[in-house]
Amino acid sequence: MSDTVIRVENLGKKYIISHQQENAGRYRYKSLRDVIGSGAQSLIKGLMKPSGKKMPNPSREEFWALKDVSFEISHGEAIGVIGRNGAGKSTLLKVLSRITEPTKGRIEIEGRVASLLEVGTGFHPELTGRENIYLNGSVLGMSRAEIKKKFDEIVDFAEVEKFLDTAVKRYSSGMYVRLAFAVAAHLEPEILIVDEVLAVGDSAFQKKCLGKMGDVATKEGRTVLFVSHSMQAIAQLTKRCILLSKGKVQFDGDTSKAVQLYLAGQTEKTEAKTAYQASENKTGNYLAWAKVHTSEGQGIHCWGKPITFEFALHIEKPHESLSFSFQIVNALQQPIGIFWFFSDAPFRHEPGTHIFRCEIPKLRLYMGSYTLTTWFSERRSETLVENLREICQFEVSMHNFDRVDYPWQAEECTYLEDALWKIVEKI
Repeated sequence: MSDTVIRVENLGKKYIISHQQENAGRYRYKSLRDVIGSGAQSLIKGLMKPSGKKMPNPSREEFWALKDVSFEISHGEAIGVIGRNGAGKSTLLKVLSRITEPTKGRIEIEGRVASLLEVGTGFHPELTGRENIYLNGSVLGMSRAEIKKKFDEIVDFAEVEKFLDTAVKRYSSGMYVRLAFAVAAHLEPEILIVDEVLAVGDSAFQKKCLGKMGDVATKEGRTVLFVSHSMQAIAQLTKRCILLSKGKVQFDGDTSKAVQLYLAGQTEKTEAKTAYQASENKTGNYLAWAKVHTSEGQGIHCWGKPITFEFALHIEKPHESLSFSFQIVNALQQPIGIFWFFSDAPFRHEPGTHIFRCEIPKLRLYMGSYTLTTWFSERRSETLVENLREICQFEVSMHNFDRVDYPWQAEECTYLEDALWKIVEKI
């Protein structure tokens, strides 16, 4: 007996996109008379065109949201689906959930599917939370006795007991998604499909949901498909990942490799941002250039591995109180740590371009994007010579996907006191 629960072969989904013709007035609103007249003209043109010849329509375009997608998923696997916006992730889940029909290809699914693709999927706004639990359970094929058995667990998980007999149209988006996820996860479907809806909840709820999905896959042996733009969440939950690009499968395999490819694609067009170069017309004392030497190259750093930051200070007027420091800043503009150059800096005594490095043996930051902020100042007079922000962008990825050891919402984990400064050369 095959262990495969989802088999997708050469799946394709096509949409027809309409374009307004240039001579029609790009921003002109159409009245009912315009629509009727346009339809009559199209009908006349269709009747008058030569028989046997299909005339191209320049105002309509075929768009393949999915093209030649093939993969197999086994029972009990937790699979991540990642990709840029417009890559086809949500379309794939809608096809697998039988919400929309594929244009071509074949899909075989064994078992009941519960999908959570947007806030309040499957809920009736006029019904209460209690009624919607039974409604959703019935839609998933559960008997009333089975739903009643899981009812208390669902309510406890969703934390909406106080509002259980209130119409869900009065729920906040957070309450909506908590109850929807609780129903989908506890009513024992063989396959659970979850889109980016967890982003609606707060950090505690997201952690709770990730833990539940992990239990669903590992302890309960059910299959989970999880779409997210949070590489941290993908890494914590899955060991296998499908990377979509322009409707096609770019990679299907180990999550660490998929995340690296995704991050590399995100930074591909902004590779110049991984290094900073001052303009040629600068004079005086300033930062000439800065670089980040990541463990994986291409601006991608692996969690827990050494990382080196390299700087070149151009000095025209040495001064005994000149000081340089930098700080790592995350995507939310939150500072991680500050690094001062404490040694007897040669740029305080000699003019020229001084190159030095700061190496951190074990950099343990959350997965995500980071930049540097630098300060070049005169400490004695408290004068700021130069302050640069959001330079040298780099991404933190992971190889070790242990859900227990990897921090979720604790403090940033790095040994800042182990930073090693080294003078490289003077030009």
